[in-house]
Amino acid sequence: MFELFKLLGNKRLFVLLVGLVTFIALMGFTLGPRTALSWPEKFLKDSVGFVQYVFYKPASAVAGFFKDVANMRAVYEENEKLRIAMGHYTRDRLKYNEIDKRIARLESQLNFTTEQRERYNYETRIAQVISANSDPNSRSINIDIGENANIKPGMAVTSLEGLVGVVSHVSAYTATVNLLTSMDANDPNSNAIAATAVGKEDKVFGMIESYDPKTGMLKMTKISEDSDIKDGDEIISSGIIDNFPKYMRIGEVEKVEKSEYGLTQTATIKPYASFLDWKELIVIIPPEVKE
Repeated sequence: MFELFKLLGNKRLFVLLVGLVTFIALMGFTLGPRTALSWPEKFLKDSVGFVQYVFYKPASAVAGFFKDVANMRAVYEENEKLRIAMGHYTRDRLKYNEIDKRIARLESQLNFTTEQRERYNYETRIAQVISANSDPNSRSINIDIGENANIKPGMAVTSLEGLVGVVSHVSAYTATVNLLTSMDANDPNSNAIAATAVGKEDKVFGMIESYDPKTGMLKMTKISEDSDIKDGDEIISSGIIDNFPKYMRIGEVEKVEKSEYGLTQTATIKPYASFLDWKELIVIIPPEVKE
């Protein structure tokens, strides 16, 4: 017994023994199954979290400051663009009002009929898409308005981006819309759309007859050889066939090529409409079918 106390009297050995016992106890405690942290772990975690917070807060503030400066620059540039656009809008509005008054005066002098004056005063109906047919041979959608809203076959349907398709069948409360993606020059039931280019209405004319599902492009054919159509032109409906509405935005010219025999040109048109994930569409009502 005396020898044991003598042995324990050695301070370094005593500390080593206590440390070893503590280490074994901690190992047994930490390796066992637990559902919560121990108080030392909680203390350590909170301490580290506090230190991180102390350093993160000023770093975040500095980063946020530089981000705000960058955003202010972007907002400033956007405001400059909006000011320029507003200036153009004000100028164009004044010009439009003057032209509108001039047209009204000329129409009155030329004794235009009411039908002639209102020929392009289209009405619109908002429709909800209720179902879609993904069959590649019959690409169509169904909307929630029909005869109850004075919808008739042949009416154009558009999204905010551009022309979507044409109403093909109508029931009392729904209507079926054939999409532009179903257009096929070899299908006798597929109706072509007469089209022209913005600003070149007297120089460009063609027929949009088909859609290529591989490229996602429309084909505009029967364009005269001397037609002044170019890449980047905005294509709209000309409204000269079957009372199809005029000024419907269709797409942008991607490429112009000579036809097979070199007598006409063919343009590849990138549609404005995406043909995906529609919720609401707009049906165009010509004035002759107004309620």
